[in-house]
Amino acid sequence: MSISTAAPSLLLAAAMLLAPLPAAAQDDSLVQHSEPPERISFLVTYGDDHCPVAEGEEIVVCAQRPESDRYRVPKELRGKDDDTSVGGSAWGARVEDYDNIARLTRPDSCSVIGSYGFTGCTAAMLRQWFAERRASGQ
Repeated sequence: MSISTAAPSLLLAAAMLLAPLPAAAQDDSLVQHSEPPERISFLVTYGDDHCPVAEGEEIVVCAQRPESDRYRVPKELRGKDDDTSVGGSAWGARVEDYDNIARLTRPDSCSVIGSYGFTGCTAAMLRQWFAERRASGQ
């Protein structure tokens, strides 16, 4: 048998095997014939408040919380952000740190990076002198 005569017979056999599959997928006994509910409500009630009664095809889901939590910020939002370090630092100090990092690429930076880098060397020495003086308490 040559390749040219074997290929059509293989295609015919594959088509005959796959032919019943679409008919099985369209079986109406397996399909659910129901409409989704008109409305779904998720509510949080506090203290002695009652959950509203569902009307018609409505679904109502209620969570009960103590009365003391009525006007509080939810527990999920009360925690600290994870991006702060232990002990934290003031935002002003963080801004100053970022400013010091960015200063290297600005003009007057006392660096080989940036335009006119050499002109900032005196300013850098003065900043260092003031920082040392502040740290020593003078």
